[in-house]
Amino acid sequence: MISVGGPCGYREVSSHPEVIFSTSVSNSSPSPVSHPELSTKPPCTPPTSDLSETIQKTRFRSRPSLPVAFGSLVDGVSVLCSRVRRAPAIFPKGKLTASYASRMALPIIVKWGGQEYSVTTLSEDDTVLDLKQFLKTLTGVLPERQKLLGLKVKGKPAENDVKLGALKLKPNTKIMMMGTREESLEDVLGPPPDNDDVVNDFDIEDEVVEVENREENLLKISRRVKEYKVEILNPPREGKKLLVLDVDYTLFDHRSCAETGVELMRPYLHEFLTSAYEDYDIVIWSATNMKWIEAKMKELGVSTNANYKITFMLDSAAMITVHTPRRGLIDVKPLGVIWGKFSEFYSKKNTIMFDDIGRNFLMNPQNGLKIRPFMKAHLNRDKDKELLKLTQYLKEIAKLDDFLELNHKYWERYLSKKQGQ
Repeated sequence: MISVGGPCGYREVSSHPEVIFSTSVSNSSPSPVSHPELSTKPPCTPPTSDLSETIQKTRFRSRPSLPVAFGSLVDGVSVLCSRVRRAPAIFPKGKLTASYASRMALPIIVKWGGQEYSVTTLSEDDTVLDLKQFLKTLTGVLPERQKLLGLKVKGKPAENDVKLGALKLKPNTKIMMMGTREESLEDVLGPPPDNDDVVNDFDIEDEVVEVENREENLLKISRRVKEYKVEILNPPREGKKLLVLDVDYTLFDHRSCAETGVELMRPYLHEFLTSAYEDYDIVIWSATNMKWIEAKMKELGVSTNANYKITFMLDSAAMITVHTPRRGLIDVKPLGVIWGKFSEFYSKKNTIMFDDIGRNFLMNPQNGLKIRPFMKAHLNRDKDKELLKLTQYLKEIAKLDDFLELNHKYWERYLSKKQGQ
């Protein structure tokens, strides 16, 4: 049996976790020594004296719990010394790379409740349940309440006992978590959090003329037209108008917590899109990363619905930054990017855009309709009729040849007038 020690002292973990051994190397049984200062000694360093002559240092990456380590070969046994108060891990010679590699850290980024959480303490040997238990410490959501989107094995959602290594995840893979804390209903029923995008959205009318026609902004749009790559999911249809839709707070309550995305979906979403598709090509444009847009559309059942088709989707990379006299730099969604890329199908005359943030259509205000934000889904899902009424509005204006004669700010007044005739 090998006994290994150093300035910090070591504890043999396989059979006697509390026994501390001397620095001798032999084939006899180890001799316990007293080491009361184990918990206060400085970090380990590789052993010196005669032992150092038999040690060949090797470099390898360590898991987060072993931030710095040394690999040693002693009498045919690989010894791992870490710079933490922990016993050396001992591996048979030739097995260090294979066995330790399976314990390498597997960093994962989890998005939940509008925030991203970095998970760096798990390895490929840990299971989906281990991941859920760790996420509970970060979010307070119980493992049984969690649904992790994107974790699949052979096309099916991964069970709790599946090892992370079997999922073939790349380092820093981003996944989305759905789930609700036990106490979250109280939060939902309480006052909404301060949200700059919703509460402090400003009236864009005073600044439109300056921003919309500024040469530097038009040049930015031209660059997006040339450089931004659009993946066409379904080809544009001749003679159809264009409906551009935001996602967060427009179609989906992205702040509240739920076990499934369907619970956070705005009421009448599929009925709205089915009706709109009769007269409009539908485009999704969200100020987030395309991966999250695709995940949300899949979870909501939008991208796979047989009753309508999405023409294409745009993410934050298609947006531009403009300067306004009162608000400084802000990001906006210029419809000119779409018009420039698909000029044979869409223009100012046949395009309408729904967004809960008015400044997003600062570059094309006459084509924007500011929708009421859908928040507190658990409280409002039975009362929100916004999409139901907008379905009727879209049907009415689809009869027009030119949308420029409309003022979408007064869409409800227009609808009431038409329905009263």
